[in-house]
Parts: sequence; C-alpha cells; structure tokens
Amino acid sequence: MASKRREGEHPSVTLFRQYLRIRTVQPEPDYGAAVAFLEERACQLGLGCQKVEVAAGRVVTVLTWPGTNPRLSSLLLNSHTDVVPVFKEHWSHDPFEAFKDADGYIYGRGAQDMKCVSIQYLEAVRRLKVEGHHFPRTIHMTFVPDEEIGGHQGMELFVKRPEFQALRAGFALDEGLANPTDAFTVFYSERSPWWVQVTSTGKPGHGSRFIEDTAAEKLHKVVSSILAFREKERQRLQSDPQLKQGAVTSVNLTKLEGGVAYNVVPATMSASFDFRVAPDVDPKKWTEPRVTSTDDSDPWWAAFSGVCKDMNLTLEPEIFPAATDSRYLRAVGVPALGFSPMNHTPVLLHDHDERLHEAVFLRGIDIYTRLLPALASVPTLPSES
Repeated sequence: MASKRREGEHPSVTLFRQYLRIRTVQPEPDYGAAVAFLEERACQLGLGCQKVEVAAGRVVTVLTWPGTNPRLSSLLLNSHTDVVPVFKEHWSHDPFEAFKDADGYIYGRGAQDMKCVSIQYLEAVRRLKVEGHHFPRTIHMTFVPDEEIGGHQGMELFVKRPEFQALRAGFALDEGLANPTDAFTVFYSERSPWWVQVTSTGKPGHGSRFIEDTAAEKLHKVVSSILAFREKERQRLQSDPQLKQGAVTSVNLTKLEGGVAYNVVPATMSASFDFRVAPDVDPKKWTEPRVTSTDDSDPWWAAFSGVCKDMNLTLEPEIFPAATDSRYLRAVGVPALGFSPMNHTPVLLHDHDERLHEAVFLRGIDIYTRLLPALASVPTLPSES
C-alpha cells in the first residue's frame, strides 16, 4: 500500500510522509499529534524540547541544539505546523495519505507549505549531529501554530513572550516558495496584509421603488474606487518586466454582505478587501515594512549566499507576495529570510494536488546541511562583543 514505507525508500522521505499524515488542517488542526511527533524527534536526536502554550490549545514547540558559545545570538529555524483546508473531490489522491506515485511525487496537504521544510531542518540537524559537528551558535527550531490564519495565536503572541526573548535569536530562516526554474527564490521582505471591511448605510425600503441614497449606491462608489486602484497596480506590474508581484500592492474584493430578501432594499451593506501592501509604500498610511539585508557586507547574508554560491545554486531575491510569520520576527528586530529549497517545482501551495518530488525534498536536506554550519558559525558580531 502507498501509505506504507516502500522497499528502499529513503528514511527521510518516510519521516516526511509520516508528518504529512498528521491532520493539522484548519479550522480544527490536530496540534496534539504534531507536538507528540516533534517531541519524539527531539528525543531521538538528543535535542532540548520546550513547549510554550501561547493561547488555549496553541503550543509553540521549540527544539534546541546548544552551541559552544552561549554569549552569541542564536540561529532560529521556523516552520508552521498547520495546513490549509482541502477539497478532496479535486485531488487525485487522499490529501492526508501522503501517496507517492511511481515517478516519486509525494501528494499531500503541506507537501510544499511547509511540512517539507520542517523535516528538512530536522534531518539536516540529524546528519550534522551524527557526523559529530558542534557550532558556536545555538540552533533553535520553532514549530508554530495558526500561521495559515494569520499567526495571531501563534508567532504574533510568541515573539512577545519571555520564552522567545530567552532564545536570543540573531537571525532566522522561514518559509519561501517553490520555483519552477533552475533557480531558488529567497525572500528578504514581504507585503503587509491589510484586511479592510467597508460598511455603508442608507435608506431601506421596498425593492420595487427607486429609493435614493441607498447603502448599495454608496458601497458601489467605494468598490469602484478600490478596483480602479487594483487595475492601476496590475498595469504597473505588467508594464515593467523588472517588477515582481511582491513589489506592487495588490487588492481583491473577497466578500460582499448585506440584504435579507429579494424585495427589501437593505439598510446596510459591506464589502471586504484583501490588500497586500508593498514594502515601499508609506508606512504612515499602511503597516511598517521590514527588510532583511541582502548586501554582501551583511554577515548573515554573506554566509547564506556564500553557501549557495559554493553549491552553484542560483538565487533570485524577491519580496514575498503574501504574508508569513517572518513579518513578526522582523518586527521585533530579527532579520529573516524566506527560503524553501524547491526548484524545478511548480508553485502548488494551497492548490489541489499539492505535491513535491522526493528528489527535490532530499536535495533540500543537502542544502540545509551546508547552510546550517555556515549560519551557526557566523563570527562574533559587533553587537555581541
């Protein structure tokens, strides 16, 4: 059966498939099973394990590999445990079976977003420990809940707690996106989510009359104005080949609400919009952007990009078009890069038939096995001396 380990399957792939089968799907994730899985990994790897309940039933699991110099700030490897809902009728295979086809593609919700990265972290650490390595900086792996619904009962609360401060994070890696080309995308900033609901009020009455000053008329003006702005940004993106999606502000009308019957003009109507605000937009009007340095003079970027260069990996630095937990890390002063080592792979996060090839997954472990020593060995910074 596909759910069982195949003869000769790489044990890292088997572990990945086991993690995919844990149904941490919103809106009712089985976080208990995920935490138990991570506790078992910590025990097997000889890592410290701390569980921090930031809200009722919302636990951040922290696995720690102590460094040799506790005076230095730590390396934080972040991933989230929850996944988005599925529409099973549109899937070729059960999204929680972790089916692997004859070509080596592993189907499952979270295959790209982002259970692959969680296991890649763990397996890279396992390899390095088995080889007897030790590094100056402590490595913390944080596994957080509720990222897929905004992180409001996950990372947003965690960064405010003393347990997070005690980690003394100096630099973080978090999730990125697949890249269908030979290159690897790395995200140094992201657009800020801004969710807006506009409610208009007007005169109610019978649906057969030409009532003046209705809620719908007022709301129509707002919707038209915002959609005109949307079109302007869309055209700006299309007219400049140098621009990526994360460099412009997007907006979509996502909900319309109001009314009780066909023949009753409502007194109130509302429209909801999902803005994703580019980092260069005036922060006084929107939310303050945070940008992680990609200058070669920055020691963290130099370590990260240096490994990629040594491995002949082509990097494409970009602004993340959506939002991740990195925004909470950057907001408290921790520089973060979004990086999921998946090239030659279509972007399928949140999509039907989300999948990842086992060779791409295993290559990602190789990449982290090279990245972690470099990042955990960044020389003492001026702020740490």
